[in-house]
Amino acid sequence: MKRPKLKKASKRLTCSKRYKIQKKVREHNKKLRKEAKKQKVRKVKKDPGIPNAAPFKEEILREAEHRKLQLEELKEKQKLTKQKERAKKRKLEAEKNDPATKAKKAKKEQTVKKQLKSTSNKDNNSKTLFCSELKKVIEASDVILEVLDARDPLGCRCPQVEETILNLDGKKKLILVLNKIDLVPKENVEKWLKYLQNEFPTVAFKASTQLQDKTVQQKKRRAASGAVDLTKGVTCLGSDFLLQLLGDYYRSRGTDDAIKVGVVGFPNVGKSSLINSMKKMRACHVGISRCTTRCMQLVHIDKSVKMLDSPGIIAGSLNSAVSLALRSASEMEELGNLLEAVNALLKHCNKQQVMLQYNIPNYRNSLEFLTLFAMKRGCLKKGGVPDTQKAAETLLNDWTGAKVSYHSKPPEQHKFPSRLSETAVAERLKEWGTEKLEQGNLNTIKNVKCPNMASSIVFQSTGPTDGVLDEGVVKEPDEGQDEDEEVEIGSEEEDEEELDEIKPKVKKVLPVDKASNGKSEEKTTGEQSTLQSQVVPVSIDFSSSKKDDDAYDFNTDFN
Repeated sequence: MKRPKLKKASKRLTCSKRYKIQKKVREHNKKLRKEAKKQKVRKVKKDPGIPNAAPFKEEILREAEHRKLQLEELKEKQKLTKQKERAKKRKLEAEKNDPATKAKKAKKEQTVKKQLKSTSNKDNNSKTLFCSELKKVIEASDVILEVLDARDPLGCRCPQVEETILNLDGKKKLILVLNKIDLVPKENVEKWLKYLQNEFPTVAFKASTQLQDKTVQQKKRRAASGAVDLTKGVTCLGSDFLLQLLGDYYRSRGTDDAIKVGVVGFPNVGKSSLINSMKKMRACHVGISRCTTRCMQLVHIDKSVKMLDSPGIIAGSLNSAVSLALRSASEMEELGNLLEAVNALLKHCNKQQVMLQYNIPNYRNSLEFLTLFAMKRGCLKKGGVPDTQKAAETLLNDWTGAKVSYHSKPPEQHKFPSRLSETAVAERLKEWGTEKLEQGNLNTIKNVKCPNMASSIVFQSTGPTDGVLDEGVVKEPDEGQDEDEEVEIGSEEEDEEELDEIKPKVKKVLPVDKASNGKSEEKTTGEQSTLQSQVVPVSIDFSSSKKDDDAYDFNTDFN
């Protein structure tokens, strides 16, 4: 109970209460001892230490002391590292608010921009190199094979290349090779062969995609073992017929020198894969990117045929967005126009077929499609945010590679271009043999396992793609302009400082109404701020904006 005039109660207890507490404590301890006996938990014995009679006692003690010192040193090191980390954090927080560090960051960004511009200049130089190498291949070869993707043969044709070959007065022979026929329905392949045969001799081909033999010894071992997985695209179709055609041409010439066969075409149509299939081993490097083959490469097929691999034809910048997306996807990726490329691609396809192909629900626009596609493929950023950029890259790789089955319909009526004449075409076909070409193509198509029309996406082709052959057309950016841009970027902060200096001067110049009721009224700060914040209205005319050439929508325009 509380004592009078004191805040705290007394700690005194009655004897009966104290004895009761003591009894309960004894009973509790007794219970614990009993449980410990049952569980056989023994007390940890104290370390008796090293007995005096033990040999090398002093050495053991020294070792123990040494270990103790090492543990102490470790603890000190850990303490120091923690202190350093804390100091770093404090320093970073202080630097964030420091204006000097901000200026350093701006300088770093400028240097990065300069490096990017230098890389872009190098890329332009590589483009000029590609053009020159392509010209070398055309000049050096006797027969030129223009490789076309069977999914969009018209889009893979380059009028500039064909024109340059035809202008050489019949010295060079041109053959169209319809590659990737296993990704297109059979009916569509037959229609395209019939259409292309009206202009040039065309050969159906299916390149082997999984050839892993780097040397002749590896090739011999694989042939001896006889273990060939047909499901992995090892089998090649149309190579024997193409070799037969080239052999017949070699014999008709009546010379001992082997004929040089140049392989040209846009990137990712299968130029290097065709040469590897003909050689039956990995002679040329194969890849998805545009810059895989950088220069002319000579490959000996047999005693009568030598093949020349060439870099991909550079698509002109004036082409439609769809043709640029499919013919130069890597360039679109570098420019950061992947979303535009995907948008153009989806516009030229049937929406329902795309949804069925990728197992994606209905979407309103290309961005929504990419978010759904990213979720489906697991292209996610930190925090589970869909990575649309990565999704766009994978989608374009699927379409340019050999993953997606899509097909385009050939034009109903064939029209001869200005560079060709009916008599010239008839002579060419006679030279190679029309019946022989038809029979050979039929044999190759019979052995190919093609997809159904229902499982293949219908794609609306935009026509032939313009290519760049002249080195002069590939222009490098003006150095003067770049310098001006750098100066403008660097002087943004200076301009802001100048504006801050000018603002108080403007306040002084602002007009004051002295004639109002004969009194000189001073304007309040609120009125001054309203005058400064007045914006001059700008009239923008949207009617003059030009429509894009590639404003094609499959669902509305395709009948």
